[in-house]
Amino acid sequence: MFEQQFLPGRTPQSREFTARVQTVMALTGRLNLLPFEDVETRAALLGEIFGGAVPETVTIYPPFYCDYGLGTVFGERVFVNQGCYFLDLGGITIGDRTMIGPGVTLSTAGHPVELAERYSGITHAPIVIEEDVWIGAAATITPGVTIGRGSVVGAGTVVAKDVPPMSVVTSAGHVERKRI
Repeated sequence: MFEQQFLPGRTPQSREFTARVQTVMALTGRLNLLPFEDVETRAALLGEIFGGAVPETVTIYPPFYCDYGLGTVFGERVFVNQGCYFLDLGGITIGDRTMIGPGVTLSTAGHPVELAERYSGITHAPIVIEEDVWIGAAATITPGVTIGRGSVVGAGTVVAKDVPPMSVVTSAGHVERKRI
């Protein structure tokens, strides 16, 4: 697990973040209205959202939602199914040949737990998804988590701790090392 960072509110940095979020929300709104077959415009909008060209071998099916965009790095042959949310201020790294099912949320940000601090800013920590990972439908990955190479996250699972390589983790909390 990575240590969380803190972005205090009412600072130049938080204002920059807020402005970027507004830009990316507008871009994802446009992305999600495109005809499905308009792959060229989709690629251009994804480049604007992520601050540079996405590898040609990456597939992202709309609707797709992102709040920051500049914190996500894709490997080759990544597949992102419909209805996914990337909240990427803390950074999201997605390894080669990763498959992300529909409705998956990758959230690198949150708020302090202490009530007295909760409204003073946001916390964030990176998510690292190593190569050859499969994340099932409607799974949620929380800040600071690493999903090890070759692992499977079962549908509907909330992952709040690192997943060892070559493991299967389910919503029942079961972690099993895969046999290879």
